[in-house]
Amino acid sequence: MTLHVGTSGWQYKDWRDVLYPAGVPVRLWLEEYAAHFSTVEINNAFYRLPTRENFETWRDRLPQGFVVAVKASRYLTHIKRLKDPEEPVERLMSHAEGLGSRLGPVLLQLPPTLRADTALLDGCLRCFPPRTRVAVEPRHDSWWTPEVRKVLEARGAALCWADVRARPVTPLWRTADWGYVRFHEGRAQAWPHYGRRSLETWAERIGETWSGDQDVYAYFNNDPNGAAVRNATMFGSLAQLSP
Repeated sequence: MTLHVGTSGWQYKDWRDVLYPAGVPVRLWLEEYAAHFSTVEINNAFYRLPTRENFETWRDRLPQGFVVAVKASRYLTHIKRLKDPEEPVERLMSHAEGLGSRLGPVLLQLPPTLRADTALLDGCLRCFPPRTRVAVEPRHDSWWTPEVRKVLEARGAALCWADVRARPVTPLWRTADWGYVRFHEGRAQAWPHYGRRSLETWAERIGETWSGDQDVYAYFNNDPNGAAVRNATMFGSLAQLSP
């Protein structure tokens, strides 16, 4: 199993002196980030989809082998609520494909008020180009049904395993031959850090579920107080020690 560990974004001012030395200008933070991690999730694409030129610029600044996950625009997931997905998916992918070989999975984080609709989900997943890795993060309990699981499996989409306050808030279904995990908020001090034991448990879960050359992407979204940086670093080390 190949574990790709990073954070949800890299442009956080309070990461100065945590990840970014005081003398490194903001315009070089991406390069500094890539010296420490092998992947990043572009979380702010949810709020405003970057241009294809933006993605191409990031591609040229990142080393070979670096993986960029892209969170789908809220226009698709929260405004359209997966309806009429053809145009928003085409626009998302035509921009994100500027990353070239650095493009990794696309994350669909669904609104917490969106109830399960297998036809809507299947129709949206169908619009993505072949071989695109799509992870889905539902946030309403109505999605936890065998029918939803079957749609994800049939489309090769990964159910995003999400953690809030050091516990899974999604079923631990394996729906694809690759995985996607998001860490939103830990319970350790100082908030919102995760503790070592919690991360050890997650490393064990992942190691028991995927093997061989299968990819798992893990992103820390607990950015305040530099928690994501510290936890991603710790998690990467623990995962290497996990049998």
